[in-house]
Amino acid sequence: MTIRVACVGGGPGGLFFSALLKQYLPDAQVDLFERNQATDVFGFGVVFSDSTLRRIDEADPVLRNGLAEFGEHWDQIAVTLKGETVTFAGNGMAAIHRKTLLGLLQARAAEVGVSTHFGHSIRSLDEFTDYDIVVGADGANSFVRESLDTDLGVEVDVATAKFIWFGTTYLFDGLTFLHRRSEFGNFAVHAYPISDELSTFIVETDAATWKAAGLDEFDVTSPPGVSDQKSMDFLQKLFAEDIDGEKLVANNSRWANFRTRRTGRWHSGTVVLLGDAVHTAHFSVGSGTKMAMEDAVVLARSIADHPDDPAVAFAEYEEIRQPQVAKIQNSARPSLSWWEHFGEYYDSFDPLEFTFHFFSRSIDLERIRQRDPGLASAIEQHWLARHGDVPLRTPLSLANGVSLASRKLSFTDHDGATMLSDEHGTEIPVVTGEGIDGPVPAGSAVVMTAPASEEELAALETPVRSGASIVLVDGPNPVTRVLLSERLRLQQGIPTVLFDDEAGDVVATTLLLAGRADAVASRSNEREPLRVVA
Repeated sequence: MTIRVACVGGGPGGLFFSALLKQYLPDAQVDLFERNQATDVFGFGVVFSDSTLRRIDEADPVLRNGLAEFGEHWDQIAVTLKGETVTFAGNGMAAIHRKTLLGLLQARAAEVGVSTHFGHSIRSLDEFTDYDIVVGADGANSFVRESLDTDLGVEVDVATAKFIWFGTTYLFDGLTFLHRRSEFGNFAVHAYPISDELSTFIVETDAATWKAAGLDEFDVTSPPGVSDQKSMDFLQKLFAEDIDGEKLVANNSRWANFRTRRTGRWHSGTVVLLGDAVHTAHFSVGSGTKMAMEDAVVLARSIADHPDDPAVAFAEYEEIRQPQVAKIQNSARPSLSWWEHFGEYYDSFDPLEFTFHFFSRSIDLERIRQRDPGLASAIEQHWLARHGDVPLRTPLSLANGVSLASRKLSFTDHDGATMLSDEHGTEIPVVTGEGIDGPVPAGSAVVMTAPASEEELAALETPVRSGASIVLVDGPNPVTRVLLSERLRLQQGIPTVLFDDEAGDVVATTLLLAGRADAVASRSNEREPLRVVA
């Protein structure tokens, strides 16, 4: 059967989809429409981890070959702050200039017979009434998505951190995270080489620092392509030592807040979406380009298998890709949260602790050890030198003369009273319902429940009742639970215990080494949630 397919969007996802579908269905008419010219490129590099390219490589070797010939490769990630650099090995990655990647994909599409129409702006989906299928691959500000007269169940979360994308003529050795404190606050950089002439240079900061530095003065109504020169000059000076006096390079460079998009349904009628048009995940955990190209693989295969039934093809596409994307988005939330609070961690940790805290936001100690035994050993020895024992067996001294012999805790019941106990049987009474409006018995533990959302957490007051020796942090959201624990112990100096029923020894050890809590506790699944005290 001959079908007509229109793809709107000439980025990597749209080009890769169109080329794949034409290979699978040589008789199909595949037209790609892109509003920009073929030579127009916004942005700099695209980075891929070696372990995530299998699906793309199996579908077509164009990316693999491009990375081999034109890409930059590395195995080590570096974190630099306070004059020190800590490295994390075992992270095979490669990056390529977006301009180069687009050129390769354009050539591949032309080779297999895709009809490309650059400089073609779409004004209405009515332009595609003669097509059997329309694919929206037109990015986060998708015209196709916004033109659909239906509720797809779109949810958008806007991050509080600000980011801006530059290049630099300084050539980094590999993925490098830089941290600098200015007179206005903290700035951080994700940097990596993308060619033998250029590196990507992404800067992040919190909104208060951004505003205090006067970087909010750029006219956001300026047309696309105009870059924020004041910010570029400021950041080039701030990070001059890190880039050895080289220049930053602008390309539509302006500040933004990252938007995480989740969409319940990825199609409506004969229109289907892929890539940033339907989902996004923070760039600290995954390449949006990679996700779009993986979408393209599945969508092209599903359409080729069901060319006469788009509904079946789209259902198969969503069934396969939605869980995979959700997994990436779920892992991205803790990572994005870290970037919203990195200034606080800069103040609280030395370089090794800071680095471990950063990488353990998404993987535990043993997975770090598998990649880089040296980094895992370094943080363990760092703890041992300070405390004299391994984390779970390290004693914990608290206020009011209370001390615990270990840091992996559990709950017991004595005559209806809840007790927090260590491995030697030392017990601390847990105040779950009494004393809400006044002091609690000296030496007791009190409970705080972290709210479900980070917005609620930001507004939450966290006074601790007099007499309490430690705070037990509970709550259904693991992200806000950790953030509340960190606020208490890092900003207010209050010892905390994190509730985590599923935390085995490895997870518990990771939480302690990373400074996210002073102890970890579990309870039986049958136990009712502990009541809020503060």
